[in-house]
This record gives sequence, C-alpha cells and structure tokens, in this order.
Amino acid sequence: MTLMLPDATGALSAYSLKGTPIEPAPLGRDPARVIFSAAHVVADPFADADPSGPSVLDWDKTLAFRRHLDDLGLGIAEAMDTAQRGMGLDWPQALELIKRTTSELPDALVFNGCGTDHLLPEDADNVEDVKRAYLEQVEAIQKVGGRLILMASRALARVATSPKDYLDVYSEVLAACDQPVILHWLGDMFDPALNGYWGADAFEQALDSALAVIEQSADKVDGIKISLLDKDKEIVMRRRLPEGVKMYTGDDFNYPELIAGDDVGYSHALLGIFDPLAVAVGKAIGQLGSGDVQGFRATLDPTVPLARLIFRAPTQYYKTGVVFLAWLNGHQDHFVMLGGAQAMRPLPYFTEIFKLADQNGLLSDPDLATSRMKTLLEMYGVA
Repeated sequence: MTLMLPDATGALSAYSLKGTPIEPAPLGRDPARVIFSAAHVVADPFADADPSGPSVLDWDKTLAFRRHLDDLGLGIAEAMDTAQRGMGLDWPQALELIKRTTSELPDALVFNGCGTDHLLPEDADNVEDVKRAYLEQVEAIQKVGGRLILMASRALARVATSPKDYLDVYSEVLAACDQPVILHWLGDMFDPALNGYWGADAFEQALDSALAVIEQSADKVDGIKISLLDKDKEIVMRRRLPEGVKMYTGDDFNYPELIAGDDVGYSHALLGIFDPLAVAVGKAIGQLGSGDVQGFRATLDPTVPLARLIFRAPTQYYKTGVVFLAWLNGHQDHFVMLGGAQAMRPLPYFTEIFKLADQNGLLSDPDLATSRMKTLLEMYGVA
C-alpha cells in the first residue's frame, strides 16, 4: 500500500506502508507494573459551540475509548491534561467525565484528576483560597466513589511564597482524602504556569520540598507521577521515596528504560503517550511479566521516536498528535478537538506520525488509516 506524502517544502514522495499491526494482548490481573494511560476526550463535531465557549463532548466515543483501554488491562487516568484539562475541558465537564467513566466502568482501575482549575490563578489571593478549591474537587470526586490524582495547581504556583506553603496546602488536602492518592509533579514544559512548583526553581530544592510533602502524609500517598522529561531526575527521586510509595513515570521520552528499571528499583507508569501506544504497551508489559526483558525493550524502544515527535516543543500541544492517531485508528469519526486544537500542529508533524505509527505496528487497520491520511492531505491541498 503506497501513498504520496509531502515533505516540509511540499515536495511529494512515495511512502509504502510496511508495518504489521500489533495483535492485542490484554494484561492479566497481576501485571509486572501498574500502568495507567491518561485518556483523551472526543469532541462533538456538530456542536454549535465556538472554540472560546464551553466544551461539548461526544460521550459515546469518549467512553468507548475508555472501554478499549480497560479491555487491554490498562488503568485509566481520567480527566488529566491528556483530556485537555485546562486547555478546553473545564471543571464541570471534567466532573461529568469522571462520573460517566465511574458509572460505565465500575470495576476498572481508574484514578481521576483533582485540581483547582475552577479557581483562576489571578483570583487566588492566598493559600487558603487554593485549599478550598482543592477540597471542593476532592469532595465532589470522592462523592461518586472516585480515586484521586492530585494535579499540580496553577493557583498554588502563583500564590505560594515558600516550600512551607506547599507543605501546608498538601497536608490539609491529603488529610481529607479517603484513600491513598497519586501526586503529580508536572514540569513547566507541559504548563509554563507551573514554573517554580514546590517553592523552588532548582530541582534539588524542589525535590526536597516534594519529598517533605510525601513523608508528612505517606499513608495517604499511593505514589507520585513525575513529568519532567528527565530520566535522571526521576531516578534520583525514585530512590528517595518512602517505602511503599510508588514512582509513576510521566516521562514520555524515556519510559522503556524507566519501567524496565535497574538493580535498585523501577517505575510504574502514568503516561499520555500510552493512549496511542496502548496495544504495544499491553504486549510489552506482558513480556516483562514473563521475564522477557529483551522482548519488552524490543517492543517499546522503537516507539520512542514517535513519542518524542508527538511531545515535541511546545509540549503542551501533544494532545493533537494523540487525537490524530485515535482518528486514524477508527476510535472516532473525525479529527476535531476541543478548542480547535487540531490546528496546533503543522502538516509535516502529521505525516511523520503516520509513518512512525505504521513502522511500529500501531495502525490497527492500515487501509482505514491510509484513507483518512489521504483525506487530511486533501484538506491541505495535496492532490
């Protein structure tokens, strides 16, 4: 199967598909690692809503994708930044999403994003405002039986003046949590408003602050997801975590090495890239569980160039690549995103994703993917 793809200058060249689609291999009940995929949402393309207005979701397709992840044995990180949280998905819609997923998949492994995004940073005067905002979402999510991922707060980053403020806020919020939660350290490459989180610009000081938060409330912390795109920083923190607290890698660039681990330890995973890589991840973690580390690396290592492309700077627009692959693979009928975010990447980005996904066996139906790629090219004026 061959189609003509343009390069960055518009010159066309023939590309022949060469990959063999990966056969789904669902994880068993006790996988070698705890794996969460942060799941995207599907916009309603027929909604009469401007990009600047409230988001409107296609609930059927959004929930169908979550069933797909659950069928593969992956955990679901719900209403996170991959779901365009804070970039199209507001708190009322996030809560509705959490409620629907909890109802649709009552037996699935689901943790839900809990933050302060209904409090605009400029409206926060002090840390007490941030506490109230966190606690409002904690109560709402726990009321429907949801487990929590405490997301980093833009408002807290704005008003906190020292590491002590972070310790104060997290101590009170964690005390209100009825089950252990996953904390989230999101770097400013994902969200510039989080620069200086934990009360310090330097990693070493921020690490000490984050560890102090965990150690103060270790019985309320299942683990921490660290998204700094720096494997060495993750390993340093992983080795200093209290016993029983998990490290969930959020490193979309170095996940095979971090999940495989070393002679000291390993990371579990909570990753946006595992949305489009779900089939490969199920296969790889199964290989790891059977002791086939070489097979695990052979499955996941070749996907890293695709992940690095999808998450290239400006990193916060990685969701566009994630949703593009969901469309190519038939998980939704269109390539329309909340807030018109499908326009946030250029055409060469999409053509290269198409090629790398093919080469990694990630196009589940190559005929459908090719047809949809041709449709996109025609929209850009490529005959």
